[in-house]
Amino acid sequence: MELPSKLLETAVNEIAQLPGIGKRTALRLALHLLRQPLDQTRNLSDSLFELRSKISYCEKCHNISDNSICQICNSPKRDHSLICVVEDVRDVMAIENTGLFKGVYHVLGGKINPIEGIGPGQLKIKTLVEKIAEGNVEEVIFALSSTMEGDTTNFYIYKQIKDFNVKTSTIARGVAIGDELEYADEVTLGRSLLYRVPFENSLKQN
Repeated sequence: MELPSKLLETAVNEIAQLPGIGKRTALRLALHLLRQPLDQTRNLSDSLFELRSKISYCEKCHNISDNSICQICNSPKRDHSLICVVEDVRDVMAIENTGLFKGVYHVLGGKINPIEGIGPGQLKIKTLVEKIAEGNVEEVIFALSSTMEGDTTNFYIYKQIKDFNVKTSTIARGVAIGDELEYADEVTLGRSLLYRVPFENSLKQN
């Protein structure tokens, strides 16, 4: 794609690095920005830079936060004895949108995937185990996607915590096998949480 300006070409190439955006979409966005007031473009760039440079992660659950402890972990209205284990922050947002979960979360930051070089050490598993070892957790809900990597991660964590006095469950299979939580509709995701099953039952099914 030949462009009449090196500045435009540079902007298009940078925008096209975003997921799901090709060169044509990137060009359309860049040309749109050119038509906007300069202040609007500056506000956009400033907000993106501020997001990247100042965003924090909750010290307790590793969710995105403006402070050291996120609003969910800070809330006295949440059930802190109930932890929902998810892959990333998009899953927290998806579950929160159902309005049905009143516990807290633990964001792993990924799934065990040896092919991509992701092992337990690259995930936030150790802090989860330490949290459970304190003795204040009654139930852990595994809410990872129903893929081989998700099941492997669930089983690894289960082995780490099975000797503690804590109930383990997994979301019901209302979410189709292989589906990511962020793409599930709110009703299906909400029901899968409400009708969760003991994790040991899921082991017998495999």
